[in-house]
Amino acid sequence: MPHDRRRGRGGAVVLTLILSACGGVPSRDRDTSAPLVIDRGAVQAASVANLLDTLQRLVRGGPAEQAEIFASIKRDYDEAPTPSHELRYALALATGGHAAANPLAAQRLLRELVATPELLLPAERALAFLESQRVDAEVKLAAENDRLRADAERADRERAATSGKRLQAEIDENARLRKQLDDAQAKLDAIANIERNINDRQPPNEGR
Repeated sequence: MPHDRRRGRGGAVVLTLILSACGGVPSRDRDTSAPLVIDRGAVQAASVANLLDTLQRLVRGGPAEQAEIFASIKRDYDEAPTPSHELRYALALATGGHAAANPLAAQRLLRELVATPELLLPAERALAFLESQRVDAEVKLAAENDRLRADAERADRERAATSGKRLQAEIDENARLRKQLDDAQAKLDAIANIERNINDRQPPNEGR
């Protein structure tokens, strides 16, 4: 699969950098009794480079590839929850653009890592600290946006309720006024009817 080939190339690059940090591949002409010197800075750089390459592929991949990459990262963490695997898993959770992103879970893991910096390599420690600061700001901003959205929705509901009450009050007032008008018209009609009956009962005055 394309993902496997890219993962293989990434692993080969990391292996090459590590071997370079160790002074290259041992050969028959080299004195094997000489102590092996490891460039820890190069090893850390290679590890971080591999981690960043994985996160880049996680962001740029399609949904299927993203799910595969994230599942591999989570599986490594579940099987061997070392600080490095925990950092990789936390950064995958903190990286947006894929279905499994979870800033709150990432925040919890990153805080655990920052609280025990001695368990991480210096480069990993710096990466964990910087990402923890970024995720804290992201979570805080998301919470503030949720609060503002909730306030706006509550204000809309209150305005709608107020408008509804005002409209109902106007409807009730119109109904009251209409009833008063109908009652007054009924009284006028009754008075007019009485007057008409009285006039009909009076005898004519002509011829007296």
